[in-house]
Amino acid sequence: MKNNSKKSELKSQTQKSAVFETDNKRNAECVVLKAAGYPFDFEMMESSLEITDTGLFEQYARDQWLGMEINNESYLFDQKIIPDFAFKVISVKPENSIISETTKIKIILDETDKLKNVKSIKSSIKLSDIVGQVNAKNKIKVIEKYLREPEVFGSWAPKNILFYGHPGTGKTMLVKGLANEVEVPLYLIKATSLIGDHVGDAASKIHDLFEKASKNSPSIIFIDEIDAIALHRSFQSLRGDVSEIVNALLTEMDGINENEAVITICATNNSSSLDSAVRSRFEEEIEFKLPDDEERRQIFENNLETLPLEYDLDINKLVKVSKNMSGRDIKEKILKTALHNAIANDKTVVDMSDIDYALKSGKVKISDVKGMFE
Repeated sequence: MKNNSKKSELKSQTQKSAVFETDNKRNAECVVLKAAGYPFDFEMMESSLEITDTGLFEQYARDQWLGMEINNESYLFDQKIIPDFAFKVISVKPENSIISETTKIKIILDETDKLKNVKSIKSSIKLSDIVGQVNAKNKIKVIEKYLREPEVFGSWAPKNILFYGHPGTGKTMLVKGLANEVEVPLYLIKATSLIGDHVGDAASKIHDLFEKASKNSPSIIFIDEIDAIALHRSFQSLRGDVSEIVNALLTEMDGINENEAVITICATNNSSSLDSAVRSRFEEEIEFKLPDDEERRQIFENNLETLPLEYDLDINKLVKVSKNMSGRDIKEKILKTALHNAIANDKTVVDMSDIDYALKSGKVKISDVKGMFE
């Protein structure tokens, strides 16, 4: 017991030496911790930790490490109840700051609990189902090869890719098709789902997402509407939690935590609204374009194959009136609305009058539909 006491006392003194004068240091707003265990493995030591009250732990941690300067990926050692038990700093806002009496301290609990809501999705979509987007399909051949043979690439591995372009042009479909073809887990989430109710929640969610993907690699993380959280600096004052989210995302994208054989693909409709630091992490930006005449014709034909009613439609005219529309617009705003109108009017055949109704309901400019009944 005496040896343990001396060791604890010595460790405490070492840890105290890391405390700096706070005059020129910023106070930490939020710290996210994860139990890391002991630095050595002894038979009588239990490496796991069960925290039953996170609020009580926050007060316990704050009192113990008050005044300490911390950074991302550093460690804090307990010197009270479980001497020398380590906690890893997953994220701290701002970096190089000091734990104060107002610092929020979050703890990532057992992996089973924290990762249970992070699930991969399965899809039956194939790359051949996606009409057009030839350039995007060619670009992702690199990702496809890497996911099939990650060990071949080494330091040349693709990591962070940005899909951008008009809504409904197939960004999500392409990712689903890629994951299905290569048979890897796909973690598809809306960026807004990463926003938490409390300070520190977002950083914890992002860490959990990448950790789950890493545990099941090779895998794909697809973050849709990335601009909702990774806003350009000029807009960040509108959202107080943005900087926390951006910093956590940058930590994962930079590979500070090893995420081997994990591809991060983000999507946005407007790449110019992205935070410049986040945008600089993308090795490749792949544009998704609106379909041309022949591609729109194929989109109509593919969707009409599964229409639940008979139809009497002029495909040439449909191609003409759908100029500047995406594949999703063609299905949702034209064909689906036309189908529902026909059913509502007890019709057994969808015809051009239903298309006319759909175009008017979708507030398509009259100039866009000129000549529809010529």
